[in-house]
Amino acid sequence: MSWGNDFDQCLISPLSLFSLGARMMSVMPDPNTIITISRVTSEPDFVCILVNTNLCKTLNCFTCSSPRIPECKDASCPGNIVQAESSLFPDFNRTFTWDLKVVSTRTFQLDFPEPGMRQIPNEETCPDEHTYSIVAYLRTGPATIGTFCKGGTVTTIMALYKGRLSLQVPGNRKLDPLVFCVMIGRRQTSLVAILTVNLPRGVSNTDFITANYPRDFPDDQEMQWNFTVPGMHNYTMRFSDHTAPECLRKEVEVEYQKEKKKVTKLTLADPQPHHEQGNFNMVLRNCKTNRTLQGLTLNYRVSVIRSGHPGTGLRLKQGVSMQVEKVGSDPYCEMSVNSKVEKKLNVAAGTKASLAFLDCPNEDVRLTASKVIGKMVLFCMSMKRLFLTVPKLDSCLPMPLHSFTWHLKVPQDGTVDLVSPTGSLRQSLPGQECSPSVSLHVAEEDGFSVGEFCITGMIQKVQVHGNVAVTATVPDFSKTKEPFLNVSFSQEISETIIYRVSPEESSPTLLATPNWPLGMRPSSTVSWIVTVPSQYEAHMQFVNLSQPKCMDRHTAIKVMMLGDEEEMISRREDEEAEDKLTVPRSFYLNMSNCIPEEGHFGAMTNIVLQKRSNLLAILLGIAGALLLLLIVLAVVCFVTKKRKKDKLAKEASIYIGKGNIFRPSDRHFSKARSDNDSHVYASIDESMMYGHLLGDTSYADSMPDHFNGVQVDSYNTFTGPTDAGLPVIKEPDHEPDRLCLSVQT
Repeated sequence: MSWGNDFDQCLISPLSLFSLGARMMSVMPDPNTIITISRVTSEPDFVCILVNTNLCKTLNCFTCSSPRIPECKDASCPGNIVQAESSLFPDFNRTFTWDLKVVSTRTFQLDFPEPGMRQIPNEETCPDEHTYSIVAYLRTGPATIGTFCKGGTVTTIMALYKGRLSLQVPGNRKLDPLVFCVMIGRRQTSLVAILTVNLPRGVSNTDFITANYPRDFPDDQEMQWNFTVPGMHNYTMRFSDHTAPECLRKEVEVEYQKEKKKVTKLTLADPQPHHEQGNFNMVLRNCKTNRTLQGLTLNYRVSVIRSGHPGTGLRLKQGVSMQVEKVGSDPYCEMSVNSKVEKKLNVAAGTKASLAFLDCPNEDVRLTASKVIGKMVLFCMSMKRLFLTVPKLDSCLPMPLHSFTWHLKVPQDGTVDLVSPTGSLRQSLPGQECSPSVSLHVAEEDGFSVGEFCITGMIQKVQVHGNVAVTATVPDFSKTKEPFLNVSFSQEISETIIYRVSPEESSPTLLATPNWPLGMRPSSTVSWIVTVPSQYEAHMQFVNLSQPKCMDRHTAIKVMMLGDEEEMISRREDEEAEDKLTVPRSFYLNMSNCIPEEGHFGAMTNIVLQKRSNLLAILLGIAGALLLLLIVLAVVCFVTKKRKKDKLAKEASIYIGKGNIFRPSDRHFSKARSDNDSHVYASIDESMMYGHLLGDTSYADSMPDHFNGVQVDSYNTFTGPTDAGLPVIKEPDHEPDRLCLSVQT
């Protein structure tokens, strides 16, 4: 029968629709059904062919070997009425046959229901006496792919072009056929068949044989088995019986294929794969043989065993304990410590243990480790910091480390200070979750959560009053070398927990109460010390606030600026709290819980920094700039005036272009001014008077009041030279006098 490429149809073995009387048979065929009865031997045997043209050509052969049936001569012989659910000749051996055919370059595919089919030698029969056989029709002739029983590892068989599926059921055996599906498979040109095999978990041995076994495998043909091997299992190939032909062309090859691995080609005599893991394909490729000699045959076994890690010796370092827990639902995963099977393995610090893991994939088990850091260690580290690093675990452990926990024990009334080596932490909250790389969970001694933190953010320090457990979770601890946290010891704090926060200017900061969103511990107090940069103000908003009904005491939310004694807000659970608040500088945010009767106390606060806009500061800045400008101008004027006065206080030289040159310091005048008349002028030019040296130039009689005891020049009538020793200055003719004044510095 031929189908189109879109054919996909389930076939069900037909049920008998006819019954046979002792001496008389009455047959009523279904629509589109033809029954042919023929005598094939001298015995009263019959072959009954059933053809159903609705789906495919179905050939039902019945070998009738029950008591002799006489020939029926009368067509109206009495008989039983055929029932649809009745069996056809139940006391005869029966063979049901389905002929299948597709285009020559394609394969037909048979899918068998769970638990699959088991291949057996041709001469054997199945326990339920329902024996299936599959034949492929090649160009060189028919080849029996194999004989199969219900309940095995073969789930799919593909054969080229044309084939036949037969079911044999002995007489007096109730028919219980399989429901199987047939469809068009992929294109192939040289493969006799492809068998898909799912090997079982645990210890198993499964046998397979080549087509036509124990007869010869077809020349120049291939047969392929695709094996699925369960995880944490090893397989071994054993060729229990085989014959090698004399090849006229090419050679016999056994090829092993694995995904993303190089193909391995072996001969029949080579050692086959031993204790390997993973899915694989095996291809048997025949050569052109000498047909007069023994051909190619192969009977082989695939053995599967658990590939666990029995007897893994482990000795843990001082202070480090380990736990291995089964988290998957795989029923085959088996863990044991010192030969005792457990669902959870615990190995105490400093002890030795023998661990075993059978059929346990890494995703089904979880390895965690922890270390206790005692009070004395923290006390000794009070003057310096302790770095939380993960110690190296035993390399024989088959699974990676999932998380590591440090249990920090502090003295009574002590406080643990946690600081990130990068300088800051961030609480993992909606919208600012940690990346998958590193996550730090901080909890109090009884497991009450302080918070989930990322390694970078805006929290500079977390202080917890009491013992603390810090758990680090990393995808690959082998790639993490730096410490996760710096730990120090400080004196007692009044609050349960204190966060020191420096909000970022570029993005909002979310702060949540411990154990968010489940609520704070009863009667606990938490504070945030928020640092606001200069020129900024903090806009604070309670974006999510849950208040309980208190049985004892009250909840409290308080905001107070650092250095102030007056609170900006103070609200209880029975008072309406302000939704928004603007704080001009660094402040405290404090929350206290009551003993709730119902509900819980929790809050999420959003803080946004914004630049302050202050008009007075702007005006003062402008006034200061103007004052500075005036001071600069005054200094410039003072310096300029001072320089002018300095110029006037310097000596002056007189240059006369013609005649003799002399200077006042040349001592031409041998007498003092009071002893001669050199200060007496024949005439005086008023424009050359030094009036600025006088107190009042308008009145001559005022001079004595201002210049008592000081000699001054006066006017007298010129009577001629009084000193013949003065140089004679001869005026030039026809050329005006030139006078040059220069100031010597």
